[in-house]
Amino acid sequence: MSSKTSIYLDSNATTCLDPAVIDAMTPYLTDHFGNPSSLHSQGTKARDAIRIARRQTATLIGAKAAEIVFTGSGSESNNMAIRGVLESNPNIRHIVTSAVEHSSVLATCEYLKGKGYEVTVLGVDSEGLLDMAALKTTLSAHASPSLVSLMWANNETGVMFPIEAIAQLSRTHDAVLHVDAVQAAGKVPINVSRVPVDLLSLSAHKLHGPKGVGALFIRTGVRCAPLVHGGGQENGLRSGTQNVAGIVGFGEAAKAAVEGPAIMLAKLAPLRDRLEQCLVDGIAGVTTTGTRSERLPNTCHLLIPNVEGDALLLRLDDAGICASAGSACAAGVMAPSHVMMAMGRKSGGSQSSARFSLSRVTTSEEIEAAAEAIVKIVTEMRA
Repeated sequence: MSSKTSIYLDSNATTCLDPAVIDAMTPYLTDHFGNPSSLHSQGTKARDAIRIARRQTATLIGAKAAEIVFTGSGSESNNMAIRGVLESNPNIRHIVTSAVEHSSVLATCEYLKGKGYEVTVLGVDSEGLLDMAALKTTLSAHASPSLVSLMWANNETGVMFPIEAIAQLSRTHDAVLHVDAVQAAGKVPINVSRVPVDLLSLSAHKLHGPKGVGALFIRTGVRCAPLVHGGGQENGLRSGTQNVAGIVGFGEAAKAAVEGPAIMLAKLAPLRDRLEQCLVDGIAGVTTTGTRSERLPNTCHLLIPNVEGDALLLRLDDAGICASAGSACAAGVMAPSHVMMAMGRKSGGSQSSARFSLSRVTTSEEIEAAAEAIVKIVTEMRA
């Protein structure tokens, strides 16, 4: 973070490293540098560290340690889930997803469509809620099983899909269900022992862990082929020498994130609501998205008329406030948000979208200062 930045409100893009995560990782970047596949004591230490991290990550979502496969990112986990299931289940030729999914899901589905798979893209309403009737209709219309890939929570708006109902519906129709929970983990309760999802994607850097480490939950009995072949690491599902320090960091972050949902509800939801109220009261014409939907307690997404989006973000950055227009994965792309377009909301041109996403280290003082600065900047830009 640069010296001028004092208020970080872009936690859906990434989070700062928890000091405890840094402490946990450091020995595996220095003294304990062994390859976890080696048989000597250095290798044993690395292997034991991965075993502990796997158990910690599993605990976060109510899974068994053996059901966790470590990957290089949430995007890789999404790719592995979708392509791995289809390769292992040649009878599945139909994929169901939504118009507001992360680009790693939508791009994978588009690629597979070119390979002859049928892809159904479900719409959402103006609040970002999934068309559940359309999901039921498309699953009922296919005699053979389908693969359903839907997100737990949207990275731009924070709007959550009813995953428990989706899981029950998928099971009724013998569909395999993959859930992208990258934004939801550590923010809302997730328990795969209760909710019958088949695969679930995670990413460490969204919950105060390191970048470059993801995980995929694969329920026992679900067939999933590897994307990477080689030495057989990660139970043969993801070959390649493991990123020991990163995995250790993921485990430590997951351990802390078990308490995350309670913190989010008690602390961050009120701060998010306070920020929204200040901006709605202080800026004429502001529209808050997703407020009539169940959404993540840390996410505030606004449409601000009569302001150019990129200019707003640059002015905010000059004032020491980090925010974004939506997905960090679309940074630098001058195009309307696919999420806003799917919701029927126009953004771009004279109406910009802005996302402010909080983390457990966000303070009330930062929210008050940010709200005052944002109102001032928008007022000056309109003038």
